Amino acid sequence: NPLPYLARYPEADVLTSSDQVVPTVVDDSLDTWQHVGAAYNIGIFHWRPTESAKKLAKEWKEMLLADDKVWDQNGFNEIVRKQLGPSVDGDSGLFYAYDGNLKVGILPASIFCSGHTYFVQAMYQQLRLEPYALHTTFQYAGTERKRHRLREGMVFFDPPEYYDAPGGFISFKPSIPKSLLLDGKHTIESHFTLVNHQMKQIRSALAIASLLNRTLVMPPIWCRLDRLWFGHPGTLVGSMTRQPFIYPLDHVFEVNIMLKELPEDEFGPGIGIREYSFLDNPSLPKQLCQEGKEGCEASNITSPSGLIALFLWSHSVQAIFSSFNDVKVIKFSSVEDAFTGFSDKASRSLNREIFRHVESDLR
Repeated sequence: NPLPYLARYPEADVLTSSDQVVPTVVDDSLDTWQHVGAAYNIGIFHWRPTESAKKLAKEWKEMLLADDKVWDQNGFNEIVRKQLGPSVDGDSGLFYAYDGNLKVGILPASIFCSGHTYFVQAMYQQLRLEPYALHTTFQYAGTERKRHRLREGMVFFDPPEYYDAPGGFISFKPSIPKSLLLDGKHTIESHFTLVNHQMKQIRSALAIASLLNRTLVMPPIWCRLDRLWFGHPGTLVGSMTRQPFIYPLDHVFEVNIMLKELPEDEFGPGIGIREYSFLDNPSLPKQLCQEGKEGCEASNITSPSGLIALFLWSHSVQAIFSSFNDVKVIKFSSVEDAFTGFSDKASRSLNREIFRHVESDLR
């Protein structure tokens, strides 16, 4: 409940979030306005019905109605920044803006989070703070990706049917050599070597999921460098981004296409996915999967050696796992080199086509 927090600043006419990615405070106080260079973000803000706030709202409304090419957030920033400062007092963090009478405060980016401070930096975790709100900015294209980000963070409410896919689920533990993850400098080359190593395993897992008519629980994807739509030195200078870190899925895959129904004759059967945190979500029905409970997952002991044979062709995958149709979740300890390929030429062609569409061109 953010209301007690907002009540700490009764003199504020407007409290707004921002796109600030470099922390200006390390506690839950308002961001230091003199150090906030990023845009004020209207995705999260709080207004009080004061005369100063009403005056601002009226001018903002008139600006937008007069020119439909003005983006509402840009208009807000332009008007509010007509005057910045001085501070209202010595310790509240409020400052005068707009016409010199409007009292404004900038909500701290650590607990009124952007998509970067929450999902990439995990700033609130590093500062041991409890976030109040999350705005899915700093992501790539569309509602589907925003929704998937929220699911990765386990802050999206899904109905029970989301946790019960036809055919069940498969998941796997990525195999990542320590040298790829930690050794050497964080460069473009080391970044893509790491990411592509994981993508090869995800390709195999998606192929197996398709053959078994199961939904794949995506693994966390580790990376060395950030993804942004402008030039940068690898991570944002001054931010709390740790290297390496876990990428949001939309940094690597075209999530909106993965979740879209595509023509089966062109792309083959659809492959369902779930976020990497799916099996850890407290909302997961207990009857679906509880670690260690009978019926939760298939054992690896399916051959005399105690392990499933590697280098399987598609027909072998289907044959071996046909006896596990009633198992809701099959967990692979690894899929590295586990899948040799599709037995028929048509399936191979469809498989290549779907991956060509879902892999980001910035991988």
